[in-house]
Amino acid sequence: MKPQRPAEPHPAIEAVRLAWLAAFVSIFSFLFYQRHGDILLYGDAVAHINIARRVFDSQTPGLLQLGTVWLPLPHLLILPFIVPMRLWQSGTGGSIPSMAGYILGVLGIFRLMRTVLAHEGKLDARGTTLSWLSALVYAGNPNLIYMQSTAMGESLYLAAFIWAAAYFSDFATGAKRTKSLAKCGFCLAAACLIRYDGWFLAATLVVATLVIAYRRQKRADRTDSHLPTAALVKFVLIASTTPVLWLAYNAIVYRNPLEFANGPYSAKAIEQKTATVNPAQGSLPTAALYFLKTAELNVAESNWEGRLWLTLALFGSAVATITPQLRPALVLWAPLPFYALSVAYGSIPIFLPKSWPFSYYNVRYGLQLLPALAIFVPIAISYLVYFASKLPSFRPEWQRWSDAFVFLPILLLAVVTYGSIWRADPISYREAAINSRGRIALDQQLGKWFTSFPPNSTFLMFLGEHSGAFEEAGIPLRRVINEGNHRVWKQPSDSEGLWERALADPAAYADYVVGFEDDPAWIAAKDHHLVALVEIHTTGQAPAAIFPARTGPAR
Repeated sequence: MKPQRPAEPHPAIEAVRLAWLAAFVSIFSFLFYQRHGDILLYGDAVAHINIARRVFDSQTPGLLQLGTVWLPLPHLLILPFIVPMRLWQSGTGGSIPSMAGYILGVLGIFRLMRTVLAHEGKLDARGTTLSWLSALVYAGNPNLIYMQSTAMGESLYLAAFIWAAAYFSDFATGAKRTKSLAKCGFCLAAACLIRYDGWFLAATLVVATLVIAYRRQKRADRTDSHLPTAALVKFVLIASTTPVLWLAYNAIVYRNPLEFANGPYSAKAIEQKTATVNPAQGSLPTAALYFLKTAELNVAESNWEGRLWLTLALFGSAVATITPQLRPALVLWAPLPFYALSVAYGSIPIFLPKSWPFSYYNVRYGLQLLPALAIFVPIAISYLVYFASKLPSFRPEWQRWSDAFVFLPILLLAVVTYGSIWRADPISYREAAINSRGRIALDQQLGKWFTSFPPNSTFLMFLGEHSGAFEEAGIPLRRVINEGNHRVWKQPSDSEGLWERALADPAAYADYVVGFEDDPAWIAAKDHHLVALVEIHTTGQAPAAIFPARTGPAR
C-alpha cells in the first residue's frame, strides 16, 4: 500500500477557482470605474503612465526618463501596455499591471493562510474555510478594488509583499526551506523595485531569517534543522541587490545616491516648497495612530467598526505570538513601523477627514495593513469560537456547527463594514476625487486649446502635475520639450541640455510655451516678453497661460 501524499499547500483546483473569482471582480470593477471616468483621478496615476510613456515617446527617449523619486518596476510593467495611443489616453494600459497584482495578492493571501494553518502538510476543514475567508476579505475590500483599477502601485506592491510573507512562512515552518527562501528573496527584490516600503520589509525579513537560522543551528538535531550557509547568503544577496543597485544608479546618474530622498523632486523638497503641514511631524506615537486610523478607514466607514477590525486583528496577532506555526505571519505588521517613521520623520503627511486639517491626503496608505487584517481577524474569531467550545455551557451537539460559528461572524463583519464603505464610496476613491477636481478641470481646458492649434505644433512646458493635458489631447510627448529633456548627470544643471536651451530662447525651439505661475516655462515666457494667448484660472491650481512663441525656424 502506497503511503498517502501530504496535502499540497494550496490545491490547484481551489487556486484556479479563486483566480477566476478575483479576475471577475477585477475586470468588472475596472469596467465600472472606467465607464465613469474614474481610473485617472489620482494625479500620481497619470504621472506613472506618462513617466512610462516618456521612455519611448520623448524628445530624449530612454530609460533615464524613469527618473529617480519613484522606483522603476511599476513603470516598466506599464510601458508595453501604453504603446497604443488609445490605451495611453484612456489610462487602461496603466491599470493592467495593477489588476494582475490584485489577482496575485488574492492568491497570495490564500496561500499564506493555508501555510500557517497546515499541520505536517495537511489542512483540516476549518483551515480550508479560514483560507477562503481570508482571501475573500482581502479580495472584497472596496478600497483595494478601486485602487487596482488604476495605475497606482498599491496592488502591485501588496502582491509582492504577501508572497514574500508566504514564502518566508514556508521557510520558517520548515517547508522546502532552501527553495522557499530563494523565492522569498525574489519577491523582496520585486517589492524593493515597487515601493520603498519594500526596503524596510527586506531588512526585516533578512534579520528574521538570520535569527531563525541561528536558532536552528543551536538545536541538538542539526541534521534536520541546519540550513546551508549558501542558501542564506543567496537570500541576503537577492534581497539586498535591488536597493544597492538603486543607490548606485542615483550615485552614477545624479551624483547623489540619495537623490530620491533629498533631491529637488523628493517628498522632502516638495514639503519644503509647498510648506505642507504635517500634524504628526516629529511624533512617532501620533504618526502611528494616524496610520492605524487610515487602516481602519480602509476597512470600515464608522469609527466603531474600524476599531472592531483593529481590535480583532490585534487579538489574532496575540494568538499568533504564542503559536509557533502562526508566528511568521506577524511580518504582515511591518508597514506599521515603516509608515510611523515615514510620517513622523520622512516628510510624508497623512490628512484625515475628521482630524485637523480636515482633508484627504495619503489615506490610501492604510491599505498596507489590509493583509494583516485579512489574516488575523479570521484567526481571532476562530480562536474565540474554539475557546467558547471548551466551556461547560457549550453543548456537545453544537460541536458540528463550530465551523459555521467561525464562518458567519467573519462573513457578517465583512458584509456589514464593506457595505457601509460602498454606500459612502471608498475613502481612497473620495481622496482621489476631491483632490483631482482642479487638476482635471485645468488639464481638460488645456487639452481643448492644444487640439485647436495647428497639427504638429511643438510645446515648451514643465510637465510636473499636468502631463495629463497632453494625454487628454492625444498629443505625443515627443512634441513637448519638458524638464526631462536634459542630461541629469550634469549637476547642478545642464546648460547645453535641450530643456535649458529652450528656456533660454523659447521662440527658437517651440511654437507655444505653456507656463504655470512662477514655474520655469512661465518665467522664461515673461523674461522674453511673450504675450499670453489665454490665461486659465482654476480653483486650487496655479494660474496657467499659453504663449505663442515661434518667430522663426528652430535651430
